[in-house]
Amino acid sequence: MVEWRLVKLKFGRTPVHFGEVGIGLESANDRVCSDTLFSAIVSIYARLRSSSEDIDRFLQQFPGVGENDSSNVSPVRISSTFVYCQNPQGEEIYYVPRPLKFPINYPIGDDLDFTKTYKKLNFLPLSVWRRWYQGEGFDSQDREELIAKTKGNPHGRLKDAGTFDYGEAVKTNNKVPRSSIDRDTRSTNLFHTGYTQFAWERNGNDINSVAGLYFLACFDSSDLENTFKVLLEILGDEGIGGERSSGWGRFQVEWQELPQVWKDAIAYKNGTHYSLMSLLWESDRQWLQDRVANDETAIYKLLPRGGWIVSPTGIQSRRKIVRMFAEGSVFSEQPTGKLANVTPGGFNAHQIYRSGISLSLPIRSAIET
Repeated sequence: MVEWRLVKLKFGRTPVHFGEVGIGLESANDRVCSDTLFSAIVSIYARLRSSSEDIDRFLQQFPGVGENDSSNVSPVRISSTFVYCQNPQGEEIYYVPRPLKFPINYPIGDDLDFTKTYKKLNFLPLSVWRRWYQGEGFDSQDREELIAKTKGNPHGRLKDAGTFDYGEAVKTNNKVPRSSIDRDTRSTNLFHTGYTQFAWERNGNDINSVAGLYFLACFDSSDLENTFKVLLEILGDEGIGGERSSGWGRFQVEWQELPQVWKDAIAYKNGTHYSLMSLLWESDRQWLQDRVANDETAIYKLLPRGGWIVSPTGIQSRRKIVRMFAEGSVFSEQPTGKLANVTPGGFNAHQIYRSGISLSLPIRSAIET
């Protein structure tokens, strides 16, 4: 039986550093993509297992590996992480990646002022996302409120829903000084590391997370869910992202049954397309031809995914770069995806994989893109 979960990562006052391909230490992202989260969890699993056979059996469950290479069935699918926060009334706002397609009834090319404001909304509150892409769609009141936001006077239901408050929940322009020492000359070099801070508040001696990250997970096995729970708890103690040796990236896990609003979004029956909530990698040429190259209603963005290998062997090497479809990409058929083998040439200790297994939500979309 398929079970959905909503998982929150509560960082409290702990800073985090999430880097990406091409971004230096001075810059930081505000969230972790699905491939990075999956790799961090699997790395914990690999360290807890003494035999490579155990790890191989674990990975064999997923499409893209060995005998399961051509399978479209994955025992677990996870989204990327996204920001959640609490509004002044204590209600939780879940930010969702805005699909690259315009919502139905959107007046394309009608007004440059509010179009600019609309395109800056990379993430939407779930309530607005559902209304635009699973409900009645965009309307004249939304247009007027976006124009008001452009003029610096936001008001109305978009503002009340938290549409313009994303920057209040997460701050990414923070920097701390660091120094490095040359091994040969012993000379020092000053640099800065960027970090992200999620909103928090003090309650007596306790620190409450007002904002943090969440992700969706879909399991077809309670045993696998329990395994992921344990692994995620350990990951929370160790931290995720950069600067973990300084205590950055540590979090507490809150594992929840899926709230009704999410159940309704997942069970939506009138969708015409699917919008990615995770990264997607697909090697099936026929699928890429039919659902990407020849589908005029598909709209997508590609992200290069690279970085360093985290291996129990301690060997340091850069993995192969693969390009994955980004969150918010839209396809007319529900994509599945698979693990991508990114083992670099000359690395023979074991195989390295990145997760391109997708999780997507149904949306109703206009034909125009």
